Amino acid sequence: MNRDKDESNERKKDVFIVASRRSCEELIFDGKVTVNGNVCNTPQTRVDPAKDVIYVNGSRLPKRQPRKVYFALNKPKGYICSSGEKESKSVIGLFDDYLKNWDKNHAGVPAPRLFTVGRLDVATTGLIIVTNDGDFAQKLTHPSTKTSKEYIATIDGSVHKKHLLAISEGTTIEGVHCIPDSVELLPRRQDVQRDRLRIVVHDGRKHEVRELVKSAGLEVSFNDRFPPFNIIQKAITTHAEAYVKS
Repeated sequence: MNRDKDESNERKKDVFIVASRRSCEELIFDGKVTVNGNVCNTPQTRVDPAKDVIYVNGSRLPKRQPRKVYFALNKPKGYICSSGEKESKSVIGLFDDYLKNWDKNHAGVPAPRLFTVGRLDVATTGLIIVTNDGDFAQKLTHPSTKTSKEYIATIDGSVHKKHLLAISEGTTIEGVHCIPDSVELLPRRQDVQRDRLRIVVHDGRKHEVRELVKSAGLEVSFNDRFPPFNIIQKAITTHAEAYVKS
């Protein structure tokens, strides 16, 4: 099914609008993708979305696909970065009104399937990118990019030099020893009566900042991630979205 001579063809996972790159590859390997009636299990297969008949999980992909969209969201506390857990509030649910009005503004074009670029845990606030562009998400989250992520962690209890040293030495998370790029005790603010730490990491392990702080014998009471992509967070209000790329 390769059509290498046709430069207009694209790799299948590049034209998917159903999920992130990794999820699309899983669909392919699970045999849930067909092209022109044939099961496809090779992500590198080239297709022409305007000509080929592509089915995913028994549903045909439309020939007209939605444009790529990119949102910056200041994630509120209490929301998960997944659309699969019905019992929890999902970040994607904050875009319900946007998606409901899609048909009015884009007649004949299917609505985009949105997902987050990376994840923040349910108790963490801060910048999260929401898109339907799997390649864009892959480029931002792949370890080779070494993208730094800055967190401001509000701490229960007092922070001393020994705690800073312990955090800077790192801790083991999911079998990997994670060391922060930097850790700094911030000056006290009048509106915040607790110590705050600025912690910069790039590994992106689950609950990494909380685990680093916990390894020093402290607990995080509030965690906020600041923009890793040169986006000014103060311009984005909670529950609001803004284009970061057109």
